[in-house]
Amino acid sequence: MRIYKRLIGAMFMLSLPLLAGNAYGDSRYRWDIPVLSVSHGVITVSAGGTASALAEDGSEITVKGFGTFAVDDEDVTGGGTWTTFAADGVTVSGMGHFVVTGLIRFVPAPGQLPPTFNDTIGDVTKTHAGLAYLRVAYDDGSKGILIVSCAAPGAPPSMFEGITASKGFVDYWNHVGPTGTPATANTGRTLFHLLSEEDED
Repeated sequence: MRIYKRLIGAMFMLSLPLLAGNAYGDSRYRWDIPVLSVSHGVITVSAGGTASALAEDGSEITVKGFGTFAVDDEDVTGGGTWTTFAADGVTVSGMGHFVVTGLIRFVPAPGQLPPTFNDTIGDVTKTHAGLAYLRVAYDDGSKGILIVSCAAPGAPPSMFEGITASKGFVDYWNHVGPTGTPATANTGRTLFHLLSEEDED
């Protein structure tokens, strides 16, 4: 009897992550690698930025893109462009396009853009910090994982802002943090927008 109770308890504990995942229902999000600018003194966030990460030897991947996903669904869209650089940071070792083929996991986090921002992507009140693991396919035949981490204002300090990625057997594990300011050339920023929360009613 004790073994039976322990088995039931263990099965319940193992099911908790699945139950937690379902709490988001079929909520749909958009992910972006945005760029900031200043217009009439107002910070504006727009699509079209870039973000980078480094491999063990200092070689680099830079990506640009956006897409959408539903938390409890296989329906994903989006992709973008990729460029890899040798360890010297100058020599281009490859470039092309990638597409998102699946969502592995997404966890929203506390934090969002200030309401004073001019958001040209979506509703600034629906912006989110969060962490997404996306399965991607590169057009040279390789596959990998794109990790998008958004540490919007209010996010825990344990989160980072930017991306990491794998491509084939290379893991670009060391994110390059945000550079520049809204008034200058800037890179390394990410963002999530909640598009719908159909099953959360």
